[in-house]
Amino acid sequence: MDVLSNALGIHEKALRVRNQRMELLARNIANDDTPHFKARELDFKSVMAEFKPSDNMSSTHMTHFPYADENPDDDGMRYRVPFSASVDGNTVELSVEQAKYGKAAADYQATLSFLENRVSSIRKALRGE
Repeated sequence: MDVLSNALGIHEKALRVRNQRMELLARNIANDDTPHFKARELDFKSVMAEFKPSDNMSSTHMTHFPYADENPDDDGMRYRVPFSASVDGNTVELSVEQAKYGKAAADYQATLSFLENRVSSIRKALRGE
């Protein structure tokens, strides 16, 4: 199974994170009219930073390959600051959430496409094509 994980690369993990982000955006959209609901966002870069490069690199000093790991317990979740405040304390802005969801869906599709190409290449290699 480790061989398959190496073949798929970071795209498998990226697909899971992108899926989690789309679920979060959908939850924000669903709670558009909920009083005091705080819109949340998932910072893709900070979540993917936990997936460090493979250990097959070697260095002569510990500081040669620094990681952007300022907060190792960071789960990437952030509260979104609204452009215009709501009277009922809700920070969801429907147009912003819909635009972000559309972009997230396109990113998800692109990652899925990368995975499909990798799987197709593996199938061809196994068939001997």
